Amino acid sequence: MKDIFILLMKIIGLITQILLSLVLIVLLTYWFFAYNSAFEADRACHSLLSTYTNSINLGCDHDTETHKWILYENQEDEVSAKVIKRFRYRFL
Repeated sequence: MKDIFILLMKIIGLITQILLSLVLIVLLTYWFFAYNSAFEADRACHSLLSTYTNSINLGCDHDTETHKWILYENQEDEVSAKVIKRFRYRFL
């Protein structure tokens, strides 16, 4: 009975280590694949905007809630803008 308990605790410890490692990998990946600053994200958005030939209805805007620059296309009246690409940057 004692051996089963020790084996069960080792399995739980191993599962916990694996889950914590996966969480750490996801967080680091999310952190390192973002722009370093809002300025860099802004420049990337406007740079991509300049590559579009018909950029009359396109624009870049800063979303302060999600800390992203957004390349969007204006739609007709009373229709939400269509998001083309988001440029995430590191915050804090």
